[in-house]
Amino acid sequence: MKGLGSISILHVVFLSMTVIGLKNHVTIIPPLLDVVGRDGWASVIMATVIIFFWLFLLVYIQKKTNQEPIRDWLEAKIGKIGSTIVIYIIVIYLLILAAFTMVETLQWISTTFLPETPSIILLLIYTILCVLLVTTSLQTMVILNVFVLFGVVVFGFFVAFTNLQVKEYELLRPFFEHGFQPVIKGMIYPASGFIELIILLFLQHQFKERLRWYHFGIMLIILMGLTLGPLMGAIAEFGPTEAAKQRYPAYEEWGLVSIGRYIEHLDFFSIYQWLTGTFIRVSFLLYVIADLLKMTGDPKQIWRMLAPPFFILCLPLIILNENIFLKVKGNYILTITFIFFLLLSIFFVIVAFFSGKSSKKGQSEKQEMESGES
Repeated sequence: MKGLGSISILHVVFLSMTVIGLKNHVTIIPPLLDVVGRDGWASVIMATVIIFFWLFLLVYIQKKTNQEPIRDWLEAKIGKIGSTIVIYIIVIYLLILAAFTMVETLQWISTTFLPETPSIILLLIYTILCVLLVTTSLQTMVILNVFVLFGVVVFGFFVAFTNLQVKEYELLRPFFEHGFQPVIKGMIYPASGFIELIILLFLQHQFKERLRWYHFGIMLIILMGLTLGPLMGAIAEFGPTEAAKQRYPAYEEWGLVSIGRYIEHLDFFSIYQWLTGTFIRVSFLLYVIADLLKMTGDPKQIWRMLAPPFFILCLPLIILNENIFLKVKGNYILTITFIFFLLLSIFFVIVAFFSGKSSKKGQSEKQEMESGES
């Protein structure tokens, strides 16, 4: 089905690189290093293989929904009350994901370069900026994303190649020194990022064409690379023990960057990477919420109904002790995210399968009645 929306598949791929890439590039690395250590790369690869087969569930869902808005499709299949319950559960969880991303970024800002600035001021400014982007359109967001992503990618390759002089990939060995159990246990962390590809289905009606399995596959491979890069880089630069102690391994890698004898301290480039990534990710999640609640195109309603709950949800997370926040994020949120979206995808498949059977049965009965009358 073509011509539904204005967003090209290429823009969708770029959007996934920023929205999901930030999580896989930054958020999941510390708990993955803590649980798996030097064999974290194996967890990423194994999670990629398993999630690849799960992608066909997304293809099936999109085929059965015929690129309709998910809310309208659910309402037609399970009724208004049932669809409303499901939509609000999704909305609440997306709001939680956006809040955790925002607070994690604010904690990083306070730790690294603005320790004296009140977090609530930063939260207020960032919330206003994100909601302003949400009140525009998805097309505006994807165009802005292309511009900021270019810089993010350039700086990413810059830090990767510049630090080759200090990387010792021998630190990745010995392989599987603690067996396969930690590797299997750690698969949940990269998978919790990969599985967020299901969020794209909530905006499928705005895409120019249907996402094919190879589109999802390309996005998955890119996300795998975005995860392996900083993970293996941190191990090769700091060693598995020291890297596991670091709170922001991807940021710490910038501290090693130097060009010749006189050019160093280039870690301010990482500020651009992280802040733009958070800006696009939080704005995108809030836009998906606005679309599910049919608020898009109504800025006043977005400011009144979406901005306050998001801001209020972030407040207790800011007050929360940073160690407790990290524990909640690493031990619970990442795991719950994987389980939530996995169950949601299975639910969509069940609805699509049984509604398809019932519609076929209804059509056959109608044909039999018409043939009997004739």
